[in-house]
Amino acid sequence: MARVLVVDDDVTVREVVVSYLLAAGHDVAEAGDGATALAEHARRRADLLVLDVMMPGMDGLEVCRRLRLAGDVPVILLTALGAEQDRVLGLETGADDYVTKPFSPRELVLRVDSVLRRSAGDHAPELPPVTVDGDLVVDRRRRTVVKDGEARAFTTREFDLLAFLTGHPGQAFSREELMTQVWGWSFGDSSTVTVHVRRVREKVEADPTAPVRLVTVWGIGYRWDAAS
Repeated sequence: MARVLVVDDDVTVREVVVSYLLAAGHDVAEAGDGATALAEHARRRADLLVLDVMMPGMDGLEVCRRLRLAGDVPVILLTALGAEQDRVLGLETGADDYVTKPFSPRELVLRVDSVLRRSAGDHAPELPPVTVDGDLVVDRRRRTVVKDGEARAFTTREFDLLAFLTGHPGQAFSREELMTQVWGWSFGDSSTVTVHVRRVREKVEADPTAPVRLVTVWGIGYRWDAAS
């Protein structure tokens, strides 16, 4: 049973989401604003947050930023903003998934369960426990990444992407294949992959604007080229 913290200033939305998550067997807490959410998470750590973006005072994106500075907890954003750039901004902030309002509570529960499984590694393909690739060490058991002798911070989704690609060097994968094989999705927006490729490049490439390890395969998707 996972502990899920639902954060939304709309009482009705909170009640619906909380009821569906409780019915799915989760331990659920709730908060009506960002500051309360951070205090509740600090008091008793959640396994995942369902977090509304548009809240008065501290909005969901700022809450997500602060959570990322404090550690790694999966976050699903609830947003009424339909434009792609708004969804991308949420992903760049470190969210693991997003759901656009109005949404199906049943779909939200499925996404919560999917993110929790990915976070626990239940969907991870069978790969070597550790990959050493030049100056990069990816430890799948400890879920750690070391580059140039220094530990690097990765979100759950970023780590899963890097772990998968480094475990399949030289193979090209489409965005849709990565969504399915890495995160267990049968639906979703492929821009999610694009955003996380960019974030991983920023952490592993000497020059993220001219990648030589996580490279683009035009017309297909992406490939990991092992260090010489």
